[in-house]
Amino acid sequence: MEAQKEKLMRILNVSEEEAEKIIADDKAIDRGEKLFELTDEQKKVAKKMSNFDSKNRKKPMVLDLKQPKNRKENATKGGIIAELVTFFSENSQFSVENLEILNKERQFTFKIGDETYEITLIQKRKPKK
Repeated sequence: MEAQKEKLMRILNVSEEEAEKIIADDKAIDRGEKLFELTDEQKKVAKKMSNFDSKNRKKPMVLDLKQPKNRKENATKGGIIAELVTFFSENSQFSVENLEILNKERQFTFKIGDETYEITLIQKRKPKK
């Protein structure tokens, strides 16, 4: 008992009387007494904070992989990719092999000798004013 009181006094930096009061309150709480009752408002807050409610939690993002995203086609980018592919296949001074369009408005790949190359077309967004 004395060791516990001294420990409380040292750790909590309280007087001897306060340490004895803490020990007595702990014993009373262990016996089931309600020493520190919360107000009704405090009980509501405590209940809200202690209960995990799925309504208060962010919902996980569910992707619908069945339907592709509807987006407008960009004819300019498609035309640029088509012209680049035509140039590489017909007019290039390099021996281009395995020319393949990966995305008709964005990307194509080809081989020159043992090396594989990939070209990606990126359209920059207009700056916001």
